[in-house]
Amino acid sequence: MASLLLSVTFACGVLIAVVHVLNRRFIAPGYDVVANLTAFACATAASLLLAHWIPALLSAMAFACWLGLARRTILASRRSPYATGTSSRDAEALTRR
Repeated sequence: MASLLLSVTFACGVLIAVVHVLNRRFIAPGYDVVANLTAFACATAASLLLAHWIPALLSAMAFACWLGLARRTILASRRSPYATGTSSRDAEALTRR
């Protein structure tokens, strides 16, 4: 039962992370990236220690998505200090002011 609950939880996390990655205009706030990277790294490790392979795979997939979002956030913050937490289009408008 625990494995099923973890699988559902991490599947939702993967879905949310994939949607953020596909939305190229989304730039996550730095604290959100750090919190999600930490949460999914711990979830992957805990699932592996418990030998719950599917939850481990799902949380590792979410972790990989958040690594991509971390890269996007870092690149956006180098372009504009106002970029995090906004869409890239909004960030570009802020830099033109």
